[in-house]
Amino acid sequence: MTMSNMRFNMVNPNQDAAEMAGRYRAMLDMATAADEAGMSGITLEEHHGAFNGWSPTPLLNAGMILARTKSMMVSISALLLPLHEPIRVAEDIAVLDLVGGGRLVTIFGLGYRPSEYAMLGKDWNGRGKLMDECLATVMAAWTGEPFDYRGEMVQVLPKPASEPHPIVMVGGTSKPAARRAARFGLPLFPAAHMPDLEAYYYEKCEEYGTQGFVVMPSPKTKMMFVANDPDQAWAELGDHFFHEASTYKSWQTADISSAVKSGATNPAELRDEGIYVVMTPEEAIAEGKSAGSVVLHPLVGGMPVDAGWECLNLFLNDVLPNI
Repeated sequence: MTMSNMRFNMVNPNQDAAEMAGRYRAMLDMATAADEAGMSGITLEEHHGAFNGWSPTPLLNAGMILARTKSMMVSISALLLPLHEPIRVAEDIAVLDLVGGGRLVTIFGLGYRPSEYAMLGKDWNGRGKLMDECLATVMAAWTGEPFDYRGEMVQVLPKPASEPHPIVMVGGTSKPAARRAARFGLPLFPAAHMPDLEAYYYEKCEEYGTQGFVVMPSPKTKMMFVANDPDQAWAELGDHFFHEASTYKSWQTADISSAVKSGATNPAELRDEGIYVVMTPEEAIAEGKSAGSVVLHPLVGGMPVDAGWECLNLFLNDVLPNI
């Protein structure tokens, strides 16, 4: 069976309030439709201070989606943990775990944009130490037992439903991230295909006496959009694909690895690159069967909501039943 996921990051260059309200409602309606049709999951993200509104509220979005769905997994990839108060994160995820019946997967990331740390009053240079403290805090909080937090005894309730704790992983593409995941006995989720980092992680698990696993993107990650006429879709929507890809590219530095890091300078180059792909239903079926997983991106780059629905309906009606 092919894993079928949707990605939502709510990017929209036009920050008109009414348009954004409609986009968020569409996300929830699309999630409901996809859940009823049997899609596997939804992936959310976190960024702050983006001019196009790039997904600043992943926990809130996850809660709304979990409340509207019954079966789909919801993943946050990634929640930038050092930007949050860890007790509040532990409380929020515990409640979401109760409401969703264990359907929330949270990848804890460090982040890579100094501007986000400055915006939220966090120390960029101390981010590694802060990440360690936050991870230790949420893990202790989920036991439901009293523990010392910055010199005070605290207790976080309610406990989550999942045992021993909600599904969490450590995201990152660096050796410190792999060491951190191994030290805490948590799975590692790299943002790119990095076999050497996977091997290093397992070495560190053995050194620390912990057990874990790695969830890694395939060598070629594709953001899929489905249309009966891909040429027409690129002509009409290519600027939206490129807007998202170029925004993300502008945040990257040379040392950052990502499965969706584009080098394109225009929509035509983006199409040739093959990270953002528009497929016919027949092509999407073949892709799903060969790859074993697909990631549908129906509201990419602030495209019209109607276009997103056309994509999703084609996928749910013509593709999903055949994969």
